[in-house]
Amino acid sequence: MLQSSRYANADSASSSVVYEQRRLHNPDGIGKFYMGREIAKVMGHLGAGWLERPSREGEEQPSKVVNGLNLKSSDIVADIGAGTGYMSFRIAPLVSKGKVLAVDIQPEMLEIIEFFKQERKITNIEPILATLSDPKLPPESIDLALMVDAYHEFEYPREMMEGIVRGLKPGGRVVLVEYRGENPFIAIKALHKMTQKQVKKEMQSVGLVWRETKNFLPQQHFMVFEKPL
Repeated sequence: MLQSSRYANADSASSSVVYEQRRLHNPDGIGKFYMGREIAKVMGHLGAGWLERPSREGEEQPSKVVNGLNLKSSDIVADIGAGTGYMSFRIAPLVSKGKVLAVDIQPEMLEIIEFFKQERKITNIEPILATLSDPKLPPESIDLALMVDAYHEFEYPREMMEGIVRGLKPGGRVVLVEYRGENPFIAIKALHKMTQKQVKKEMQSVGLVWRETKNFLPQQHFMVFEKPL
């Protein structure tokens, strides 16, 4: 999960062209708009327990997310906004010849991941301390970037996605899992949901190509994009 602006300094000159700040805005947002969408407030490391809640499998079915990634054992996967590593630790056994880059901007979250790594004797997860505007991925180093209920909280979504695209190998994939904004009956705050239309618009703006949307999850879109060869 990604935290507040004290963690990063983005180029304000270039950012001002992309973003709009509004004084009147949704109390669940930060007053900053990107491509017509207000960016949501984020959950900090004090909410780590919620990420590990026992009811998560029944509510979100993350095991189906992992299965839907169609991973190869040699894949390098970036779990962006990894938080406690909930998804990273479920992916790691499937990429036994590769690894998982657990990317987060909160050192406290990465400390939790390091603790779990030692406790579970997992060796192919590499925590990466990012900034709000840079995922700190080596160029053309990853096969897949996964964002589970994280992208809508990015304070600098354009810069972060540009960094992710640079980090992807040609033909690499981006998978976004977001609560379906089209459905008003999903009991999640509006700014913490996204529509397919909005996600496609934002991903296409950084050169990614939409491949498919899978709706096998009870409440979330599973959207797949690709970096052109």
